[in-house]
Amino acid sequence: MRLFAKRDRPHVPEVQTCTTADRGIIPPLHLSDQPHEMRLYRALRDQVPVIDAAIMKLIRLLGEFTIKCADNQAQTMMDRFVSQISVGGTGTGLHTFICSYFDQLLTCGRAVGEIVTFEDGGIAALYNAPDDAVTLRMGDSPVDVRIFPNDLCAKEIEHPELICLTLLNPQPGTLRGTSILSGLPFVSELLMKIFRCVGQNFERAGNVRYAVTYHPPAGTGAVGARQRVKEIAEEWSRAMRDKGRVCDFVSVGDVNIRAIGADSQIIDCDVPIRHVLEQIAAKLSIPPFLLGLSWSSTERMSSQQADILTSELEYYRSLLTPVIEKIARIYLDSVRLDPAVSVEWSNISLQDETELASARLDNARAAQIEQSTEVNG
Repeated sequence: MRLFAKRDRPHVPEVQTCTTADRGIIPPLHLSDQPHEMRLYRALRDQVPVIDAAIMKLIRLLGEFTIKCADNQAQTMMDRFVSQISVGGTGTGLHTFICSYFDQLLTCGRAVGEIVTFEDGGIAALYNAPDDAVTLRMGDSPVDVRIFPNDLCAKEIEHPELICLTLLNPQPGTLRGTSILSGLPFVSELLMKIFRCVGQNFERAGNVRYAVTYHPPAGTGAVGARQRVKEIAEEWSRAMRDKGRVCDFVSVGDVNIRAIGADSQIIDCDVPIRHVLEQIAAKLSIPPFLLGLSWSSTERMSSQQADILTSELEYYRSLLTPVIEKIARIYLDSVRLDPAVSVEWSNISLQDETELASARLDNARAAQIEQSTEVNG
């Protein structure tokens, strides 16, 4: 006699799933995987638009310059040279060369340019070389710098006087400049992680997906329940994939439909994004309002930030002035004219013009008051 009779287990209907929306997978951007430091900085500018915008703002705010010569003939030829000299394959003008030179200096911490000459010694063109085009090595003394075409070449460049080379904030005892982007890979990768997570959250919650649950009535057999689930899945998939019109889904029975992720709350990311952007703006010395960041700022604070930016641009101008003077002197030597030149930069902004005019007016008033006091005394 069987004490325990075999009982039929309750049948659980099969679950039918269908996908009605395409899910594109966005690969993560790993800045730390870049094999070369310069590639890393280039990737930063490509992947973080605010960094590229800040560097372009610095280049635009650098301003124009003029080269002053000793006599009128040299001045006339110098003006023609500055405006008509060929730069690379498509550029024209010394200002174009300096802008590209400055861009490379900020991004890589080192800028390299070459003065291309004719056989008779005249300047044919200016060329902005890649950042890895030359290798710097110390000579017999720490102040002796030797320039080689690349790391594998043992022969030194024949005419180093035709090479324009500038290092940004070089480390003591080394021949290596420091990029303005140094220190930003970590915070930039954090910023991209936040943006990537925001995109994934909107991919999940923004593009609404539904969960369709069918509860078969009592007494429904396993075959009937399975067939019913399959029909519901097919009809729902057809209704959701028909993008030409809005379709209704009609079903008979206990069918429950709800949006997936509707009950969850997306994390507020405004505060961490602002913290990261503050670090980037502080490193690049760019006022936030120039980058379109509408943070709370008073008029006095904006004026102080503009003054700080002015001092930064003056420092960059001091690095570029020797390069401009070197090119101008080589050109005047090639045409056998007096190589005495000076570089004059334009004022950085109209605000500087206004402040200078106001300062001259105050000085004139003060001098007038002093003269009247002396006469009356």
